[in-house]
Amino acid sequence: MPSLGELERAVMEVLWAAGGSQTAREVQEALAHRDLATTTVLTVLGRLERKQLVTRTRDGRAHHYQPVASREDHVAELMRDALDAAPDRGAALSRFLGSIPEDARAALRDLLD
Repeated sequence: MPSLGELERAVMEVLWAAGGSQTAREVQEALAHRDLATTTVLTVLGRLERKQLVTRTRDGRAHHYQPVASREDHVAELMRDALDAAPDRGAALSRFLGSIPEDARAALRDLLD
């Protein structure tokens, strides 16, 4: 799973929150507080497309961008990648469980039952 830079993550958050496809202009407007140029947004969307995290479809003159997977699927893939990189999965899982709040541990227990 390719890692995301801070701006790529912000763009993905906009796309995930939209619940459908967005144009570069719509993404730019959602990130208006960052004062990004349209070319910057297009560059980031192009990078995300090359990383196969978004798809692009043409609608007239505009391109629409949509996430390939949900936020939850993306996070799950990152977690799998991290576990795959650990030489001792048990130790990594143990440290992870020790670092999360009790309510998250309880949710995991419920999922495993």
